[in-house]
Amino acid sequence: MFSFLRRQRFRSPDWLAVVVHTDRIDLALVEGGTQGRALLRCHTERFSDSPAEALGRVRRQLGRGGFMCSNLLHAGAYQMQLTEAPKVPPVEMREAVRWKLKDLLDYPVDQATVDVVHVPADGQDNAHGHHVFAVSARNADVAARMRLFHNANLPLHAIDVPEMAQRNVAHLFEQANRGLGVLCMDANGGLLTVTRDGELFLARRTDIGLAQIEGPASEMREQALDKLVLELQRSLDHFDRQFSYVSLSRLLVTPVPALLRHLQANLDVPVDALELDAVMDLSAVPELSDPGRQREYFHVIGAAMRGEVGA
Repeated sequence: MFSFLRRQRFRSPDWLAVVVHTDRIDLALVEGGTQGRALLRCHTERFSDSPAEALGRVRRQLGRGGFMCSNLLHAGAYQMQLTEAPKVPPVEMREAVRWKLKDLLDYPVDQATVDVVHVPADGQDNAHGHHVFAVSARNADVAARMRLFHNANLPLHAIDVPEMAQRNVAHLFEQANRGLGVLCMDANGGLLTVTRDGELFLARRTDIGLAQIEGPASEMREQALDKLVLELQRSLDHFDRQFSYVSLSRLLVTPVPALLRHLQANLDVPVDALELDAVMDLSAVPELSDPGRQREYFHVIGAAMRGEVGA
């Protein structure tokens, strides 16, 4: 069974992350940078033929790179649920979680690839069990992705999900022992995560997308912003109740000016813009000076940072 979240041990520290869209392939590579900051390289390969042909061209352009390759899944290609961890030995955890998913999947559980991400428990409270994120995808879909990359002579070492990629970026901004919220918006919606010390505690999605909150001021835009504030506040309140031992320091938001101002005025937690150039060397990709391009590349950049945070 292909383990699609765990980090594996390789000689090279560099990861090439790839996300395949309907008409383009986005890539990001994180390398050793200057002054302790990683040097980032990004590329978009547009295609009108097929993903297989485009991926083959990408492989030829890369040459003999000394890196491992990960493929970032789209939101609809997997499911991720927070559940209480079964009381079983660690070696049996993944199989036990698999059977907890039996009634939550719309296909037979024996046709699912399942992996588990542990949520750190409160070290002072031994009376309650801890939680895990259960991540699942269809075996057939995982096999098809591995075959696509294999045929392009670009074998996969890992399959990743946006929640874990976002955790990787968040880790660069964290304060020790303090929780950090990150909200990333794109055309399809938003992803809210809360992390602490490189560990994921909360992951929630909203279907409110950029088209609803950008553009000229209007009643519909204000309604969308108000709805998003309500969803975020409910998620953060739920987080505070469930993980009261994690103190949230602030919320970082991928830059959308109208959204940033609205959240700063209406949320109880401090809100700031998430600016990648504060923690990474972006000099190799001048186009990332545009906040819109940063948003587009955000998760594939995070997926390329598997070597920075243990998965």
